[in-house]
Amino acid sequence: MLPTWAIEQIRTEFTHRPDQPPASLLKISIRDTGPGMDARAHLVTYGNGTPSRMSMLLAELHPDALPAPTDDLTGGASSEMPGAMEEGWSGFFHRAHRIVPADGLLLLATRQRRDDAGFTDPLGSLIACARTAGFRYLQHIIVAHAHPSADQLIPTPPADADPGVIHSDLIVLTPIHHP
Repeated sequence: MLPTWAIEQIRTEFTHRPDQPPASLLKISIRDTGPGMDARAHLVTYGNGTPSRMSMLLAELHPDALPAPTDDLTGGASSEMPGAMEEGWSGFFHRAHRIVPADGLLLLATRQRRDDAGFTDPLGSLIACARTAGFRYLQHIIVAHAHPSADQLIPTPPADADPGVIHSDLIVLTPIHHP
């Protein structure tokens, strides 16, 4: 979903340590939130090939998997399965909180969805769900799907993007860990 240049920029900006190459980045692509969603997620590691501690998780959330404004973000989980055992977005954020270290980052990359029901922008719901799971919101970055040509940007939206959607949103979160 994100252009390759954006992923490399993320690695350069968010994992830069003086006198060291950028740290590895684990990217997970989520296309649905049904039961067993973790097993169907596509994982890619970007890095220099040397093992390192995972400090950053980039979750690309496909627009079809995003909650509609009226959706239950827990994915219908019962109250008998708290936190990390839940399905849906609530469970995802609780599981991510368990694996991202205190000095690490969770990055959410997504874009809006347009369909017959109208325009859906799930950022508020996703951020609220992440906060409930123990993440702190740090930053919102716009990633334009475009390339420069002379003095203008030429749109190059992803092939599966809805008409008129030419950017992705990158949300930066950090886990809150209490001693």
